Amino acid sequence: MADPVPFPSALLRRSFRKAFPPAVRGEGVYLWDDRGKRYLDFSGSAAVNFIGHGVQEIPDAMAAQARNLEFVHSSQFTTPVAEEYAQELLDFAGVNFRGGCVYFTSGGSEAIETALKLARQYQVEIGQSKRYQVLSRSQSYHGATLGALAVSGNRRRREIYLPMVREFAQIGLPYCYRCAYDCEECARKYAEELETAIELTNGEAAAFISEPVSGATLGAAVPPDGYLRQVAEICRRHDVLFIVDEVMTGMGRTGRNFAVERWGVAPDVLVTAKGLSSGYAPLGAVLVSKKVSDAISCGSGSFLHGFTYNSHPISLAAGRAVLRYSQKLKLVQSADSARGDTPAAELRKSLETLREFEAVGDVRGIGLLWGVEFVADKPSKKPFAPGLNFAARVAEATMRRGLLVYPMQGSVDGVSGDHLLIAPPAVIIDEQIHWAVDQLRDSIEETAGLDLVRRN
Repeated sequence: MADPVPFPSALLRRSFRKAFPPAVRGEGVYLWDDRGKRYLDFSGSAAVNFIGHGVQEIPDAMAAQARNLEFVHSSQFTTPVAEEYAQELLDFAGVNFRGGCVYFTSGGSEAIETALKLARQYQVEIGQSKRYQVLSRSQSYHGATLGALAVSGNRRRREIYLPMVREFAQIGLPYCYRCAYDCEECARKYAEELETAIELTNGEAAAFISEPVSGATLGAAVPPDGYLRQVAEICRRHDVLFIVDEVMTGMGRTGRNFAVERWGVAPDVLVTAKGLSSGYAPLGAVLVSKKVSDAISCGSGSFLHGFTYNSHPISLAAGRAVLRYSQKLKLVQSADSARGDTPAAELRKSLETLREFEAVGDVRGIGLLWGVEFVADKPSKKPFAPGLNFAARVAEATMRRGLLVYPMQGSVDGVSGDHLLIAPPAVIIDEQIHWAVDQLRDSIEETAGLDLVRRN
């Protein structure tokens, strides 16, 4: 066992072998550490911040709520902010959730747990108590709690906990750069994997969960047209609930209120977090369609689930203020990479220039969610050896230059494969995008050069 690097701290940090600079201030797309160094937040921390740092309207709304009422337990009271914000979210989600309801949590993992339990209770309420399995996709990520890990496919984050979780079937997912079907009718073939998996459960499938656009695990892999619609139809035909995980893609990140709108998909349950509060407070939400909420309200009448801090008034005040601020500045439109003259369109164009590097195999994404995949050999798409930790080294190089990106490993098989996730706030401007891509370019060149020296 290696000795820990001596960084004295009472805090149990993400790593004992890495120094983390204390962050003390944020404004717009920038963060500052305690030594005054400025960083451009090119990843929105972890695809969290959408409206920008330091927006005074958000803490003002939180303070106003705190002065009136800081907390009540949801088993005893509701609150005006919860009722009003829930309706605003349903309106934001559109016609599919008209007449539905919202369950608020303290973050994405809690929201996924809620959705999984909700799917099971729905099936029991409608007389299908045999149904309990929740199918999911390999190379996916749905959260850090044990239930969320059970339906995730991120090997690195779940491997040591597998003896503690109940696993169900996982299917392949569209990943065009490394498509298992060579992109020949792949939308249909990937969707058919779901139908086969459902049939193999012998009537025990309760739900299927997926991200509409892959998040951290595959780095913004966008599905082929038709895939999500076929998946939704298969779920409907087999009476399996379709749960969409929009923790990362929701609240405007992809240039739509929610990513599924781009493909005309109507899920039964939609989970969102991250951009929901843009990081100003811990917050997640489960949007439930009328079909699902009616099954419980007209059945047992009680959802057998709860957290102490669900529907926390101060967090809800933050979320409601973020939504209103985003709508006021039309930030969802700013995140549409298909529109001309938007930050998202400029980001797409600038990131595409990175393809000239031999170490860059793919640049993919949509809106303000992009992935840059690295390869050791471009023609064969051979990944770098995991031990090189190529993406993390690129991220270290960018950080030295004052740029923050989100590195990940395992995109090829759960162990091999390096990529960066790029997800800046929607308030980023062209000049900042160009500077950021220049720093990223220099960092890739530096890291690839050092790798070449090591191999020689």
